[in-house]
Amino acid sequence: MIRGIRGATTVRDNDSEEIIDHSYNLIKEMIDANDVKAEDVVSVLFSATPDLNQAFPAKSLRKLKGWTFVPVMCMQEIDVPDSLGKCIRVMMTVQTKAGQEEIEHIYHHEARKLRPDLKVLGGEKA
Repeated sequence: MIRGIRGATTVRDNDSEEIIDHSYNLIKEMIDANDVKAEDVVSVLFSATPDLNQAFPAKSLRKLKGWTFVPVMCMQEIDVPDSLGKCIRVMMTVQTKAGQEEIEHIYHHEARKLRPDLKVLGGEKA
């Protein structure tokens, strides 16, 4: 079965190191929480709000050993008025035997506001 794993994080500043570090921490937790192997990944899509342009968040994925051939792409998020700023979102599409309700979507920092309905947010119970 193919499933999507969602995640999001925020940064304080439009800083390349912070963008890549926060993105790395997010995807690492998404991978660990859902027992994802690189060979089971269909693709990974990153989006960033328009106020983040100092680094490609997808660069963080290349820090993972064995993930060289995973298709990855970055895009700009829609500039919706009053939406959460300095936000990086991830959609990881994977092949898994897990049921939809078993997938753990991960939200870090201010991005936790995006999905208060989820029981697990960034490794902590809500």
